[in-house]
Amino acid sequence: MKEFDIEEELKKLPHHPGVYLMRSNSEELLYVGKAVDLHNRVRQYFRSGHGHNNSPKILRMVEQIAYFEYILTGSEMEALVLECNLIKEHRPKYNTLMTDDKGYPYIRVTLEEPYPRVLYSHQMRRDHSKYFGPYTDARAVQEMIAMTNQFFQLRTCNRSLPRDIGKERPCLYYQIGKCCGPCTGDMTQSDYLDRVSDAMNFLRGNTGELLRDLKEEMKQYAAQLEFEKAASVRDRIERIHHIMDKQLMQDTNSDNRDIVAMARGEEDSVVTVFFVRDGQLLGRENHHMTAENDDTDSAILGEFIKQYYGNCPYIPKEILTRDPVPEAEMVMNYLSEKKGSKVLLLQPKRGDKAGLLRLAEENAVLVLSQDLERIKKKEMRTTGAVKEIAEKLGIPAATRMEAFDISHISGYHSVASMVVFENGEPRRNAYRKFRLRTIEGPDDYASMKEVLSRRYTNDSLGPLPDVLMMDGGKGQVHVAEMVLDSLGFTIPVCGMVKDDHHRTRGLYYKDREVEFPPGSEAMHMITALQDETHRFAITFHRSLRSKEQTHSILDDIAGVGPKRRQALMLRYRSIDELKAADVEELSNLPGMNRKAAEAVYTFFHPDDETKN
Repeated sequence: MKEFDIEEELKKLPHHPGVYLMRSNSEELLYVGKAVDLHNRVRQYFRSGHGHNNSPKILRMVEQIAYFEYILTGSEMEALVLECNLIKEHRPKYNTLMTDDKGYPYIRVTLEEPYPRVLYSHQMRRDHSKYFGPYTDARAVQEMIAMTNQFFQLRTCNRSLPRDIGKERPCLYYQIGKCCGPCTGDMTQSDYLDRVSDAMNFLRGNTGELLRDLKEEMKQYAAQLEFEKAASVRDRIERIHHIMDKQLMQDTNSDNRDIVAMARGEEDSVVTVFFVRDGQLLGRENHHMTAENDDTDSAILGEFIKQYYGNCPYIPKEILTRDPVPEAEMVMNYLSEKKGSKVLLLQPKRGDKAGLLRLAEENAVLVLSQDLERIKKKEMRTTGAVKEIAEKLGIPAATRMEAFDISHISGYHSVASMVVFENGEPRRNAYRKFRLRTIEGPDDYASMKEVLSRRYTNDSLGPLPDVLMMDGGKGQVHVAEMVLDSLGFTIPVCGMVKDDHHRTRGLYYKDREVEFPPGSEAMHMITALQDETHRFAITFHRSLRSKEQTHSILDDIAGVGPKRRQALMLRYRSIDELKAADVEELSNLPGMNRKAAEAVYTFFHPDDETKN
């Protein structure tokens, strides 16, 4: 592979908004960041004297950078959205991560207040506030709130208005022009609510109507010779344009689509796929294609679409390409049948979708000129390994692999984890954690039976895998086969077996051990899957152990808060005693009612239809 010359590649960085990805020698993703100007921002990491380089954390990260990639976007806001989604998906080592997995953040507009504020919220409550979200990353929410308050000069203080109007001096934000100062009494409540309404339109993405109204307001002030007010409105318009200009990814159309673009060289081609979900750019993939000189672009794209989406676990509603693909009607029918709903192949010529295509083509050209050798090597390690595994096992595909592991802390602390690999790469947003409800103690077989039953009776946990990988040999495989058979699923099940030195040595499949050549990409893939399964399970194990002193299994029961939990702990000395209690007995405890008692009973007896 051609050596990545950092100094040379820094010179090629474009003056363009985008997202950059820092990687190590082993291709581990170290850091994801966004930039208004990629050229200026990325170069700062490799130049001394810049502020962010003084951080020991950043210095450690820079020492490990072997190469970097970047994705062009249409605006800074698109870069922010993409950055947040990539961080959520890959959880890079040196990014600041949101560790609270209980939910996603929201933007809250406190409409119950006479002078509403725009605030950060950890959850959506049943109140009179208006909520926007959920969003993918806490930092994105905080930045959006700051921009919204700055654009519309909304108050951020905790003063009780209108009660406190005129009682105190206005704060510093009013003095520097970042708040319109409703506390001074100079602004009517009606005018302030107009600003709040504009801010809500801004958060919805409805900037067209908002800008028209602001321009009309500016003209009226100018006509009345109120030039200071007209200039203030003009500045608001310019600030909105600065952030929202060319906002391709954040349109109001929530349809899911993929954008497929290609760049061709003399012997090789690169196909770039952008994934847009609910109007947000989630990420991209680059794929190497070999073709003859007389193959047309349409023919290459057509072959790619058939091969890629023929094995893809998810097919979007729309696939955008520059040119029509051969036999488009037949391909659409094939993909529609596979998806179970209509799939369209579109060739937009103007508007936002055409802009997305141009953006994808620019990225494909960049990849072709810089990263083709790396893509070839990566495909051998990912899709090539997946193909080798499927061929060795004699199954149609191994595109989606799921692996499970059981960990024990003690008693009710038994837990399980599920790891997903798609196209040979970890799909971390599909990972799942399970707290076992019916099993106590180190009974791996019974625990696995519960976990698999819960996984494969819940459609929301993703599509069925092409192959199920168990962390163990014959016993674990037979347990999985028994569970799948009882549920009516036919999924190949393999056991990842280890040698006497605790190293992965092969797969147990159909009552025989399937061996792979030592050092093969398939063997590396299986080892990586097993190691990742252990890592994820151990991380879950540690997080629970660290909470052991403060966490109780009772925290997992809906409707049981601190007071009811305390009542249960005072009355019952063990979980076994609590399990033996019926609903009537539970209902008579201090602070408990019938509904809460039934919730406690059902939690410990999920299959019991009686409550008494």
